Amino acid sequence: VQLQASGGGLVQPGGSLTLSCVASGITFTTHTMAWFRQAPGTEREFVAAVNRGGGRQYYADFVKGRFMISRDNAKNTVYLQMNSLKPADTAVYSCAAQEYYEGDYYPPDWGDWWGQGTLVTVSS
Repeated sequence: VQLQASGGGLVQPGGSLTLSCVASGITFTTHTMAWFRQAPGTEREFVAAVNRGGGRQYYADFVKGRFMISRDNAKNTVYLQMNSLKPADTAVYSCAAQEYYEGDYYPPDWGDWWGQGTLVTVSS
């Protein structure tokens, strides 16, 4: 199983980035997908999730209205569109997958499978 995240980089405050996570080795359509992030010295925290069909999304309060999660089941890929980025958004962003999950609770240890993460740095 591999969850390969990409799209991170350096962006100025107020800018945008789109992260991608391509899954292999799992049946993508049976897995809820989520993004988490971890800044240095802090605990991993939930950012956003999308259910198996893509019709239901969940967001942490601190990203509502700024980030959007989506998925393309034909490409085994989940995306995170990030707008109006702030320095506080600086972190390693990782994607995770859990099979047949339909809840709205996403603790730091959620997920059957995890990717390695991509670094997002928001700085002027």
